Amino acid sequence: MTLKAFPASPPVDQVMVEERAASFTKRSIKTDAKLAGLKMAISMMDLTTLEGKDTPGKVAYLCRKAVQPMDARYGVPSCAAVCVYPNLVRSARLFVRDSGVHVASVATAFPSGQSALAVKLDDVRMAVGEGADEIDMVIDRGAFHMGEYARVSDEIGAIKEACGTAHLKVILETGELGSYDQVRLASDLAMRAGADFIKTSTGKVSPAATMPVTLVMLEAIREFYYDTGRQIGMKPAGGIRTAKEALAYLVMVAETLGDDWLTPELFRFGASTLANDVLMQIAKLVDGNYQSADYFSLP
Repeated sequence: MTLKAFPASPPVDQVMVEERAASFTKRSIKTDAKLAGLKMAISMMDLTTLEGKDTPGKVAYLCRKAVQPMDARYGVPSCAAVCVYPNLVRSARLFVRDSGVHVASVATAFPSGQSALAVKLDDVRMAVGEGADEIDMVIDRGAFHMGEYARVSDEIGAIKEACGTAHLKVILETGELGSYDQVRLASDLAMRAGADFIKTSTGKVSPAATMPVTLVMLEAIREFYYDTGRQIGMKPAGGIRTAKEALAYLVMVAETLGDDWLTPELFRFGASTLANDVLMQIAKLVDGNYQSADYFSLP
């Protein structure tokens, strides 16, 4: 796909976006709704390990946590997915088995995106061949900043084709895009090129996910749905650390896109440190007191 007929993205009102995003943090949520929201947040998490020291044993530990995040008496659902490097997809596939937890893999020269397309496609095909259900790719931000939008779009299209039946999440790395207008343009570009999800960040660049940036992307998803009838998923990743923040994101999704998006099929959190705080808050609501952080496994 090229961008010969790609429409201009609308400008973003910075003041409006930042004020509206801040308003979502001020909602009052009752106890029962809060508990339901926290359990929903767990069901939307992609537990992630993307370190040079990752091993099959570490992946097994992560998978066990994703399948059963805490004691069954709390009624907490499994996480949506585990996310690993391509060479560890087979290990993850072995450990999640038929639990319903998906296996996601980063690809395309993650996190920089700086590699030849042929190498990126091989990366994707390897991950899918090893059993990945989902591919998290990164766009070439260098090409994007040079205005080579057709090249970025064509790469996304080629990678989507290489995914086969696996879902494609397109990481914009919003911390490197420079402005809300650029975030909106990259969101529109990715969706029109074939993304199943758009995702804020790799988690390797600061700032990562923020509420204003996520709101810009959610509004792009809403307009794309109005134009095409196609529902695109959203994944904020990196920098979301507390249960309170997670609930604010869920409120923002509900009020921007509607309850239809409040499902793991259309909304995910990229989670590393977030999961434990949410689990601690669930224990507090159920038991009436906090458990020590020592009772929860590391991400």
